[in-house]
Amino acid sequence: MPLPDFLPGLELMLRATGRRLRPPRPAPFTPILRRRQDTVLAGGAAGPHQRGAWWQEARPGPLPTIVLGGFVPDATEAVWLLRDSLLRHGSLYCCNYPRRGFSTDLLLAELSDLVEELQLVHRRPPVILAISFGAGLLLEWLRRERAAAVSSAVRGLVLVSPVTCVEDLLPADEPRPGSLLGRALKPYVDAGFAIDAGLIERSRAIFHKMFEAGAQNRAALQALLGPGELAGLRAAVLQSIREIDFRGACERIRALRALAPPAAGPGGAPLAAAPTLILYAEKESAVLAARAPSRAVLERAPRAWFPRAESRLVTHAGPGGPVQHASLIFHCADYRAPIADFYARLKSSKVKQAA
Repeated sequence: MPLPDFLPGLELMLRATGRRLRPPRPAPFTPILRRRQDTVLAGGAAGPHQRGAWWQEARPGPLPTIVLGGFVPDATEAVWLLRDSLLRHGSLYCCNYPRRGFSTDLLLAELSDLVEELQLVHRRPPVILAISFGAGLLLEWLRRERAAAVSSAVRGLVLVSPVTCVEDLLPADEPRPGSLLGRALKPYVDAGFAIDAGLIERSRAIFHKMFEAGAQNRAALQALLGPGELAGLRAAVLQSIREIDFRGACERIRALRALAPPAAGPGGAPLAAAPTLILYAEKESAVLAARAPSRAVLERAPRAWFPRAESRLVTHAGPGGPVQHASLIFHCADYRAPIADFYARLKSSKVKQAA
């Protein structure tokens, strides 16, 4: 059922007022615990240029959130309109991937150190919210934790439009990609990383087009973003697309190619006992292949991987078109409701456990 016409404008006014009174002030995050990442760097498995840029916005509350973004935009921009909702529950930590390199080993070590710090230092096990490619990294982190017989303290997991392997975008049995992102990715895979600057520029143009396609939706913009917010958000997203260099693009693709495709089950014990919310958009076709293997598992039989999982389809009934892959910016209101409900249930279960 569409929202009354006045509600989007009211939401925009309330958010603008709130941000004037308490403007966003994310600050670079410097970890206290860094044993795992220092080990990776000392062993030569990664270099300092491959560190993630971690940002923190501190708030009181029992449920801090760690955000792992997709290829683009950066995590800080992806949750720009969900920020206020997430901060009601606790601090927010966003990882913006390095633009001139990428290392899965280093990123997952940084994630492990932060999860441990939130548990041991702050006594606040986090929720991890992983978007698109970030969900694939999260599953790899969980696999490594399980293989090492480690059970990190995590209160909950949210997977938004998960991309867990390259086959989700480029099925091996489909010679021609059916999705826009698949067409951007295929030359990298076919070239075996014999990639030239022209290919990088064409990839930038595709990501630019994907973002601007949403930005041209006037109804969505009027409902969600004031003129100043739109200009700042657009500038940040396009800057990140522009600044990912040759090595950064290649190493991100290499990381995706290294992720294991899911089987019918997790191949052993479940990956995580924490409550898990899996969200797919009603129109994933610009990114996910029609027969994406991870979707076949995570949407239809998620409890083989996550015993306390639920999978939901995010839809939009009003103006603005159907919800696209990981469209947390232009369809934030549609994502906010299931995510807020998930956090409310996490907090309620914690109260019951304490009692």
